[in-house]
Formats: sequence, C-alpha cells, structure tokens
Amino acid sequence: MSPAIRLLSALICLHLVAALCSSQSTDDKQAEFATHARKAQEYLAEKRPDLAIPELQAAAAIDPENVETQANLGVLLYFQGKVGEAIPHLRTAVERQAGIGKIQGLLGLAEVRSLDFDHGRKDLEAAFPLIADAKFEIQVGLELVSLYTQAGELEEAAATVTKLRKIAPDNPEVLYAAYRTYADLSGESMLALSLAAPDSAQMHQIMAHEESRQGNNNGAVAQYRKAIAIDPHLPGAHFELAELLHASQDSAVKKEAEQEYRAALAENPQDEKSILRLAEIDAQKGNAQQSLAEYTKAVELQPSDADAMLGLAKILTDTDQTDKALPLLEQAVQLEPTNATAHYRLGTLYRKIGRSEDAKKELELYKKYKDMKEKLRGLYKELQIQPKEITLDEPDQKQ
Repeated sequence: MSPAIRLLSALICLHLVAALCSSQSTDDKQAEFATHARKAQEYLAEKRPDLAIPELQAAAAIDPENVETQANLGVLLYFQGKVGEAIPHLRTAVERQAGIGKIQGLLGLAEVRSLDFDHGRKDLEAAFPLIADAKFEIQVGLELVSLYTQAGELEEAAATVTKLRKIAPDNPEVLYAAYRTYADLSGESMLALSLAAPDSAQMHQIMAHEESRQGNNNGAVAQYRKAIAIDPHLPGAHFELAELLHASQDSAVKKEAEQEYRAALAENPQDEKSILRLAEIDAQKGNAQQSLAEYTKAVELQPSDADAMLGLAKILTDTDQTDKALPLLEQAVQLEPTNATAHYRLGTLYRKIGRSEDAKKELELYKKYKDMKEKLRGLYKELQIQPKEITLDEPDQKQ
C-alpha cells in the first residue's frame, strides 16, 4: 500500500471516529433534555412548580431553541412572581414561533409590570386578536384600555372596550371600564367643544345633558331652549327637550312636550321615537285609531323596538284583536327579556285565551323583574340622581 493511500485511510478513520463521537454526544444531549422535560412534567402533575422550574431551566440550557420549553418556563416563572426572569423566556418563545397569542399576551403583561410600557403595549396589541380564551382575552383587553387611557388615547380605549363588551357583556370589570372610558371621552369632547365654540347650539345641548344627568331638569330645559333658539333645526334637540317635558306631572308642561315631539317629527318624518311618543299621547287621550296608526308606523320603522310592539299590542288587545297582539308580545319579551311590563301583558293575554300554564310562567317573570326594578330604583335614589319636577312658573335661573 502506497504512503498516500495509507494517509487517506487514516484520515477517513479519524473522520468516522469524530462523527461517531459527535453523534454519541448529540444522543446524550437529547436523552438528557428528555429526562429534564419528563421530570418537569412529573413535578407539574404533582403541583410542584418550584421543582419543575429548575428542570425546565436545565432543559432550556441544553436546547435554547425549543419553543415549548421556553414558553413553559416563562409561564411558571411569571406565576411564581419572578416576572423579570420570565420575560426573556417568553420573548424567545414568541420570536421563535408566531401566532402564540396567550404567550405573547403574558409577555406583554410581564413587560407592563416591569414598567416597559412600550414593548408591553406592542405585545398586548399583537396578542389581543389572537387569544381564544375569553377570560385571558378580557385581562389583556382591560390592560390595553388602561394603557390607552393613561396615554390619553381615549378613542383607542373606547374601541377596545367595545370589543370587550361583545365578549363579556355582563362582566362588571368590563362594564366599569366602559363607564369610565365613555365618561372620560365625553368630558374631553365637552372641553374641546367649549374651547372651539362656547356659544354654539351644540354647547348648550351638551350643558342640557349635564344638567339632566345631575337631576336638574329645569336647568336642562332652559339649556335646550337656548340651543333651539340658536339653531331651530339642531338634530335631536326637539325630541330631547320633549322627553324632559313629557316626564312632568304638570298638564301644561305635557302639552308643550307634545308640541316638541311634533316639531321633531317635522324635522325628521322618520323619527320613530317621536312617533312612538305621540302614539302614547293619543292613546291616553282616547284617540285609538290615531294611536293605532302611529304605533303601526313606529313598528314598521323600527321592528326591534319592544316599546313600540308593546304599545301596538295593547291597542290591538283593547280592540279584541288578540290574534295580532299575541305574536307582538311574544317577540317583545324575546327582544327585552327583563321587561316586566311585557311579561305582564303577555301573561294577561295568555290567561285570556286559556293558556293558564304559560300565563303563570309569564306572571312569575313579571314579579321577578318588577322586584328587580324596585331594587334598582332604590339604588338610584341612594345615588341622589332622582330628577326634579319640571314646572313652567319656576324656571331655573342657572346659566
């Protein structure tokens, strides 16, 4: 064998030995990684995250690119209160694999708690539409609302609150966030308008809303009149004024309310709310045919208005047209399940046509929601937001 051939054979042998050693080392690392991962799972099954964390840390040191290990380690550290230590592991997982919304959301929360608001906001914004778990989606969304509010970005906060209300319409935290956000947005808009056009009809309309909100209805009426004097065609002003006047016990005030409803209707012949109120007024006057025509028109314009359906059903019931009234009442309770009046009228009609079991059920629901309404009335009374009575001879002098 020539020297060259012997050298080549030796080199080949050395290469094979090196490859074999490398393969053996890789196999050992994989086995070691698998052992740590398995132990971590066992400790987690035993609810011992304190013991699982070191195993995951050892596994991550062997294979830093493993997304599952980095994510699990970050999650455990976060919930153990080690937020700063969790961040690099959560970030590694997010960088290695796109679309893992829960991990990116947790990363964003960790960053916010570490006062890294810029990165936290970006990660929360990216994660929010990707999260499928409603509870965590609400947590991330509320954190975003807080960040937007602190930054004075109320439009973004309102948009996020709107999404949250679709996800959890009865969640107290979401509803409170909505209340605060809309109140802040309202205050900001009012301030902007007061600076831009302090003597405008719209400014007086806003002042009327504020007076009404505080229970000073006489002051609200005065502001609406100023607004209408500046702009007789101001959208919504005639109807809003009429609503305040209509709530009065004074017959002269109520008569003026009817005039304002008609003024609103003159501005917008398709104003369903004004038509509905005029139908109620005509029904109280005994103008059954006129009221029937107005209720019918209101239902045609707004088929999802339960109040319009209730009014039309009452007129139909009073004129012995129960076959037409029944589907209206049944639809009304579907549209507004907590409407006590709807349940009462439907129960009464069921009893009239011999459906005693259905009548009993509806009247029980009537009592339930009537009692609930009484409790709410007591709550509002405690908040001291009961409106004051409106009179014509004692106008409020507040400007």
